[in-house]
Amino acid sequence: MNRVTNRTWLMALFILVLVGGMLFFLGDYWMHADQWIASPGSPHVYNNTNLGCGTVVDRSGNVLLDIGTERSYSENTTTRKSTLHWLGDRKGFISAAAVSHYAGSMVGFDRINGIYDSGTEGGVAELTLSVNAQNTAYEAMNGRKGTVAVYNYKTGQILCAVSTPTFDPDNVPDIEGDTSGAWEGVYLNRFTQSTYVPGSIFKVVTTGAALDCVPGIYDESFLCTGRIQYGEGEHVATVTCERAHGTMDLKSALANSCNCAFAQIAELVGRQNMEKYVEQFQVVEPLKFDGVTTARGNYNIEGAGAASFAWSCIGQHSNTINPARFMTFMGAIANGGQAMEPYLMAQVKNGEEITYQAEGKLSDRIMSKEVAETLKAYLRSNVKNIYGDWKFPGGLHVCGKSGTSQLGGGERSNAMFAGFVDDERYPLAFICVVENGGYGSATCIPVLSKVLSACMSAMDAA
Repeated sequence: MNRVTNRTWLMALFILVLVGGMLFFLGDYWMHADQWIASPGSPHVYNNTNLGCGTVVDRSGNVLLDIGTERSYSENTTTRKSTLHWLGDRKGFISAAAVSHYAGSMVGFDRINGIYDSGTEGGVAELTLSVNAQNTAYEAMNGRKGTVAVYNYKTGQILCAVSTPTFDPDNVPDIEGDTSGAWEGVYLNRFTQSTYVPGSIFKVVTTGAALDCVPGIYDESFLCTGRIQYGEGEHVATVTCERAHGTMDLKSALANSCNCAFAQIAELVGRQNMEKYVEQFQVVEPLKFDGVTTARGNYNIEGAGAASFAWSCIGQHSNTINPARFMTFMGAIANGGQAMEPYLMAQVKNGEEITYQAEGKLSDRIMSKEVAETLKAYLRSNVKNIYGDWKFPGGLHVCGKSGTSQLGGGERSNAMFAGFVDDERYPLAFICVVENGGYGSATCIPVLSKVLSACMSAMDAA
């Protein structure tokens, strides 16, 4: 009798575990099935790690990628090149994470019927990009390596983000056999995956820190004789300028991009405050959007001597920044101290159903409105009095800072320019990096002028 009772209890326990396991599976399925079906490697959704179904269009409805029985890219050669780093190539060497992130919305799925056929070969994904702006940026780069990006700092929409070098997925070059270096880094999306020595665009960070933490900074003056020497004898280190700028205040020091003045400003800010504001301004933190996590920048002054610390505040030393993150930092200044986080995917439709709709997301405040407004005024003065309004599309109130980031080793400097447009009609923040391009303003402004014009046209057409 005891044996029968024990077996009964054992059978009951077995049934209880079985039922509990089934309930757990059904609950987990109900909550996560959409993620399972879109998980990497799903043959229904992916092709070589990239999106394997549906159609991708730009903000105006121009078809960029149509995935039926095969991947069909745009009929335009330039468009195929300029959008490759967002769409991916056929072999999956270039990962199109921002598009693939919405694979579940593209494929058409519900928990009752599983993957279903809505009458189309997958859904239609509308990107925020403008084909015209993409192509304009690609052509303006003229074969040089780097990245050009523009986004709407009021909505978060990325209108343009080009990475070069790139290639035509319908006419793939012999990348592996190349010995010229022309294709070096071609599989990277330089906008999201690369980091660069920022050079003098980092002086905007130091200026923001000084405005917030140095009492009486507006009344301070800084003398530049062309060089500042630190230490003596064998331990001498220097900070140099291309010429002696004379006496300046903070605003003119930024306008003249004076290294010697910023070495003095660095001393007023101090090491702890610089570390504090670099963290607060988030300029070296990874940025996340559309399933993409950008590369992390670097600001490390541990063990740095006085000259090295000064150079770190100038934008050299071991500093690095990611272009997407720094563009967003510029957007925060334009937006009064809060950044509208960027995004690429505007909408996904499957049949008549909207399966995804983007919403702008405002970040936490990284600086006070007062500091943001002062930085805006300084950056506006840079363009108006130093770079020249006439170099940009007519009527725009452009605010910006150039950078010429020294690489050492005999390499030509990288050219940088970052800023924004202070205009309710065209609230655009931007960054341009031209590798080994030399002087930032001379190299980058002609590129940005063309791209901003194309972005304005795209916004007018919306």
